[in-house]
Amino acid sequence: MNIKKSKIYILLVMLLLLTSGCWDNRDINHRVMPVVLGVSKESEEEYKAYLQVPILQEDGIKTQIITGVGKTINEIVDKTSANLESNVDLLHIKVIVIDRAFAEEGVKDLISGIMRSREIPSKALVAICEEDMDEFFKKMSQVELSDGTALLDYFEKNAGWNPQIALTRVWHVYRSIHSYTKDVAIPIIRLGESTLIEQAGSAVIKNGAMLDEINSDETLLYNAFQGMSAHGKIEVLDEGSVLILDNGLNFASRLENELPILTLELQLEVMILEVKGDPTIEKIEKELEKLLKPRFENMITKLKDSEADILGIGQLFRKEIPRAQLKDWRSKYYPNLKFNLTVDVTIQNSGNLKEPGE
Repeated sequence: MNIKKSKIYILLVMLLLLTSGCWDNRDINHRVMPVVLGVSKESEEEYKAYLQVPILQEDGIKTQIITGVGKTINEIVDKTSANLESNVDLLHIKVIVIDRAFAEEGVKDLISGIMRSREIPSKALVAICEEDMDEFFKKMSQVELSDGTALLDYFEKNAGWNPQIALTRVWHVYRSIHSYTKDVAIPIIRLGESTLIEQAGSAVIKNGAMLDEINSDETLLYNAFQGMSAHGKIEVLDEGSVLILDNGLNFASRLENELPILTLELQLEVMILEVKGDPTIEKIEKELEKLLKPRFENMITKLKDSEADILGIGQLFRKEIPRAQLKDWRSKYYPNLKFNLTVDVTIQNSGNLKEPGE
């Protein structure tokens, strides 16, 4: 009987040794959880980080900006945690704002470090700021909102986002750095004159560095190419204005004698908001097609000249191009791309517009 009890005791002790404990768990009241991270270059080897932290108060939520300098983001966080009464937790970062000069220099090391450390979510959104970073985050700290996430709301689809704003996450940038056939566009923001934030187009990112930029109208086409809805965008024409209800994109690709050929068909369903004079539905459709086709063609031509494939056209030719030659897509195949574009506009709702004779 004693031997049986001894075996049970030994088994319990072994189970206790194998049981993981919570010795490193921190109470939520002793954790600082920033929602926005800003990064600029302080010197050749050091970053300057800005942490936007929501602070709950009786009259609402305010934000505090914590800054630090270090060779890595983790070093900055460790120094900041040592100087605070709470531990800094980066797992709640929703938006990463990068200084434009830093983006032009290249953010490959920054993005790679974030992916390796896993301290910051890879699904965090990325934006590039044209403003002085000190001034930008000073303005952010002066905003009082019900939830303290003004910058995040700007990119939320159920809040302030619109189809002219690119949505790019950390893992998108990381993937593009290591891809032969896919680059990305990152939204460019600045302080607004009458609004908190103003959209200024999108940065063209190749191999982790900003090479060029596209405007808001071109970003809309970029989003449409990525399969994102352009619903809600208003286009102003000579004959009036229309609201985009839905969009689709059909394409066919082929390789002839090492020459990539792409055929595109952009389909738009729109509703007429207002008209000038008495135009026909066909005339409004042709006017919109005439507006969008050269816009798309000019964007693709500009991207070919910079050898940056943010549309991911190279993805369509991966089966035709030998794997060993994919590394030459941007320099050999992409600049010689031939494309044919058609725009098909359908008016689903003409409002009070009637055809002559009705």
